[in-house]
Amino acid sequence: MTKSSPRSLDGSFSLISPRRIPRAEHNVSRSMISSGTLKTLYTLKDAGYEAYMVGGGVRDLLAGLEPKDFDVATNAHPEQVKPLFRSCRLVGRRFVICHVRFGDEIVETTTFRGAITDLHKRDETGRILSDNVYGTLAEDAIRRDFTVNALYYDIRDYSIVDFTTGIEDMRAGVIRLIGDPELRYREDPVRMLRAIRIANKLHFRIDDATAAPIARLASLLREIPAARLFDEVLKLLLSKEAEDNLYGLRVYGLFRQLFPVLDPLLSKPDNLQFVNAALRNTAQRMVAGQAVSPSFLYASLLWPAVEARAAQLRLEQGCEPFIAIQQAGEEVIARTISHVAIPKRFSLPMRDIWDLQPRFEQTTATRARRLMTHPKFRAAYDFLLVRAQSSGNAALLELATWWTEAQKGGDLPPAPELPADDVFATASEAPRKRRRRRGGRNRRGPAVAGEAAPTLAGGDGVDDGDDTDDDGDAGPDGNAPRAADAS
Repeated sequence: MTKSSPRSLDGSFSLISPRRIPRAEHNVSRSMISSGTLKTLYTLKDAGYEAYMVGGGVRDLLAGLEPKDFDVATNAHPEQVKPLFRSCRLVGRRFVICHVRFGDEIVETTTFRGAITDLHKRDETGRILSDNVYGTLAEDAIRRDFTVNALYYDIRDYSIVDFTTGIEDMRAGVIRLIGDPELRYREDPVRMLRAIRIANKLHFRIDDATAAPIARLASLLREIPAARLFDEVLKLLLSKEAEDNLYGLRVYGLFRQLFPVLDPLLSKPDNLQFVNAALRNTAQRMVAGQAVSPSFLYASLLWPAVEARAAQLRLEQGCEPFIAIQQAGEEVIARTISHVAIPKRFSLPMRDIWDLQPRFEQTTATRARRLMTHPKFRAAYDFLLVRAQSSGNAALLELATWWTEAQKGGDLPPAPELPADDVFATASEAPRKRRRRRGGRNRRGPAVAGEAAPTLAGGDGVDDGDDTDDDGDAGPDGNAPRAADAS
């Protein structure tokens, strides 16, 4: 590691005098800070190091919000931090950080970063590739992305240290980049996504100069690893502000860089209405303290593309609805993961949710009861409800109502009548020719009339790929999710 000289982000050298806001002039209290963060701050201070709470924790507390987590910045190097705590893990290659654990809480502790210089390794677009440089508190401040994220809570006197215009921008409700916006976006294009997310979370506006280059530089997102964009999309759309975030992504041309397979389809009001309804459903569950799942989010987000491709396959190749949905799902996921990664532990449940949609139209008693035992039935049922409620389609609403009543136990309600031109309308209700069994003398006896043929787990002879559900949404039996965990 090296130590650099102070340098501002426009290339000129400068020292910055901090402004201190005393405890009497701000609302951040130690009672609002997690116990693990306080222990980290005091341990570093008592060991003779500088220690500050910084970033989103300070920002959210000033805005009257409850932070999801807290970060600490210090002049202690990682190898100096590690011996001070019984449970401390060093992570990262670009820049080593310390994860200090207190029970379930992890306090991310970083050494002050040095100023950006011409020595930093970059790619052809200007993105920084190597960042192993330590610095001072002032240098760390101007290295941060937005002014509202460059506020430091000093545990020594409980003041807030501001090297930029962070306090003024908090009071004015403005998201402003530190330094030249185009240069900062080129250093890390994900900042464009963060600008939208933080602005909507705080109900702030994006400064004109900060917003101006976004649409022009949106294509820089292609340089970001797909796995990192998966996390960023979750932060944007698995949130209470998901609808506003989607709108912002589309306005600035960022959404088409993330989901080119879906973006043109959202110009159709029905598709946009469905996606917004799913995002609203997720937001409502979060407000109610219920569990939400990335599988349900991505299944909802990509459904218009899956539905459109399935309709095309049925028209061009005459595929049965179930086959069309399966093939369409595989194609859409394959086209998506080159831009935004979707881990298998989420993509497999997504496919289950999609694959079960045409099976909801099979309302005979045997098939219906079998479907209700499927591990992903609750998630697929919730998905059906969103489809029905967002579309206002009478037949789909009647079908959703039928399945709601069917789950109450007892005799199943009369089967709803589905229009012949429904996207999933099938000929499955017509008698099918029974396949001739092979195997000579060792074959089983002839099937009894009305007896269902043996199937794999999940029903209808389809391997649901859900024997080991590792997506973290499993219910008490290890497979079936609770109703609250379905989405």
